[in-house]
Amino acid sequence: MNIELPKEKFSSDTQLTRAFVELGCNSFHKACVYVHKIPYGRTSKSDDWNLVLVENRGTCSTKHALLKSLADELNLNVQLTVGIYPMNESNTPGVGTVLDNTDFEYIPEAHCYLTYRGERFDFTRSDCEAEEPINVFFQETEILPKEIGQRKKEIHKTFIKEHLSESSFDEVWLTREQCIFALST
Repeated sequence: MNIELPKEKFSSDTQLTRAFVELGCNSFHKACVYVHKIPYGRTSKSDDWNLVLVENRGTCSTKHALLKSLADELNLNVQLTVGIYPMNESNTPGVGTVLDNTDFEYIPEAHCYLTYRGERFDFTRSDCEAEEPINVFFQETEILPKEIGQRKKEIHKTFIKEHLSESSFDEVWLTREQCIFALST
């Protein structure tokens, strides 16, 4: 099954649709393509998706929260999902140099993406090709754009603590932060 995201043209005049129109996007589909091309990197406030268009960078969380907010304004039935996946060099190019210096084959990572009619859509990075897609998830949870900060972090930390030894949590989390930093440079 090959499902595509809605291509409806903007029919509302909100601050968010106006911002996308100013960037040359007049439909949800074009906004997704535009956001996909924005460079990967944390914004100055990692839980503020409004900064993606201002700072011209974003992570999986901020980029997809921005698109979910746009979908909500357009009354599109698109979900924002956080999934925990085994992050490694094959599915997330750039983290191998960090993982090579540890005993970890992978780090459980919380990844945000859009879900529409049961299909996943990832607009995080357009600047690299992975050997493997991110398509194996230990768990998936629907969240709201305002939950990309604290709630996403709680879901992520809870998973690590429940599925790995409690004593290794700090080491796993530090390695995870080093991986995310490696992706941003």
